[in-house]
Amino acid sequence: MSVTDRASGPASARTGLRVTYGGVVHPAEELARGAAYELFSAEAAPGFERAPRPGSTWPWRRFVHVTEVTEVRGGGTPVEEPEAALLMPVHRDRGWSYVHQLSQQPTAAGDPTVAAVRGSAVLRRGTRMVKVLSARQLAGYVRGWLPHGFCYREHDVAHLRTPAALAVLRGDGTSGDGTDIGYALRWRAADPGDYDVPVGEAHRGLLGLPPRERLGPPVLGTGFVPSSAQLIPEFVTRDFADLPMPANAALLAYTAEGAEVVLYSYQAEQRGWLRMVGPQWRHLLAAVPGLSPDQEYVPTGEVPRSTQLVGRYAGGEYEAVADLPGGFRVLAMTRAARYPVDQVARRLRYVRWRGVPCLVLREEGGWLRLRLRRPDPDAVRDTGAQCHERGVYETWAPAAEVTDDQVVDLPYAL
Repeated sequence: MSVTDRASGPASARTGLRVTYGGVVHPAEELARGAAYELFSAEAAPGFERAPRPGSTWPWRRFVHVTEVTEVRGGGTPVEEPEAALLMPVHRDRGWSYVHQLSQQPTAAGDPTVAAVRGSAVLRRGTRMVKVLSARQLAGYVRGWLPHGFCYREHDVAHLRTPAALAVLRGDGTSGDGTDIGYALRWRAADPGDYDVPVGEAHRGLLGLPPRERLGPPVLGTGFVPSSAQLIPEFVTRDFADLPMPANAALLAYTAEGAEVVLYSYQAEQRGWLRMVGPQWRHLLAAVPGLSPDQEYVPTGEVPRSTQLVGRYAGGEYEAVADLPGGFRVLAMTRAARYPVDQVARRLRYVRWRGVPCLVLREEGGWLRLRLRRPDPDAVRDTGAQCHERGVYETWAPAAEVTDDQVVDLPYAL
C-alpha cells in the first residue's frame, strides 16, 4: 500500500495487475518498483492474513518477494534497471531450503555454494539501500546522524512491510519500541566501494564477540541475516564509516497495515529534513523522542560530521553532494552554482589508538570520538569501546595519544 494512492480500494483494482503465486492468479499491488507484491484474495489461503484496511475489496492479503512469483500481468514498463536478483548454482538435489540452511551456519561461511549465492547480490551506483531504525535512531538521523553500519538493498527486503516483519533487520538490540510502527532510512548508494560484505578474515572478529558485548543478532559470517524464514544478504559500510547523506534520502514509517509512509526527505543544500506527511500521518511521529510532529523543517545545523564528499570543478575544490541517479554536483544554495564535478572523493580521518585502527567521528576539547574499523574482542577490551548498534563500537580517546593520524580521500570513478 502506498500512501500517495488516494483512490479507494487497492491499486490493482484500477490497474488490472495480476500475479501468479503458488499456481493461483491473484490481484496485486506492486511494491518498490516490482521488487515485491501485495497479493489479495477473496478466500483464506495458506500464508494469507486478514486485510486490516477497512473497506478493502478483498478480505485476505500477503506480501511476497518478486522471486516467489511465476508470472506478472498488467504491470507497467520498468522505468529503472532492476537490481540483480540472488542466483544459485543449478543442482538436482539442492534448492532454496538447502542454501538457507547453510546461510545460517557460521561453519559454512566458506562453502562455495553460499559464496556463489552471496556474490550474486551486487551493488551499483544508485542502488537503493535501507537501514531499519528504532524511534530513537530515527530521531538521531533527523538531528544529523549519517548512514553507517549494517544495511540492506531495498530490493531484498521490499516484501517486509510491517513492523513485525522488519524486526529481523533491527540492529539496536530490541525487537520493538512497544508501538505498531516501524522506521527506516532509505538512500541511494553513491559508490559500491563504500560498502563491504561482512564475511572473511577482515570481519572474523565480529563472530567472536560474546552476547554481553554486542547488540542485535549475531553476525554469522556468511553474509546473510540470521533468520529462520528469510534469505537476505547484508552489507556494512566499509570500515563501519559514516557515509555522506545523499540528496533526497528519505526517512520512512511502516504501519501494521503494511503502508509505507515517507516522513521526511533530505534537503542537501539546506542541510535538513523536510517533513512530507500531512496531519493524517503525523501520529506516526508521536513515539519519536524529542521531535515535534508539527515542525515542517528540521535543520541538522552545524552538527560535527565525520565525512564529506569533495569534488573538483574548474580547478577548484568544493564540497559535493550525490544527487543520484543524476550524478555528483557542487553543493550550493543557488541552483545556478550546482555544477557537475569532474572528480569526487569521500573524505574521512583515520587514526590508531592503542594499536587499534579507528575512524574519527568528531573532536571535542582535546578528546576524539572514535569508531572501531574492525571490531573484535581484543580491540573492544583494549579500547573500552561500547556497542551502540549491531557491529558499531565507539569510544573516547585523548587526542594526544593517537597515532597514524591521517585524512584520506577515497576517490570515486566517474
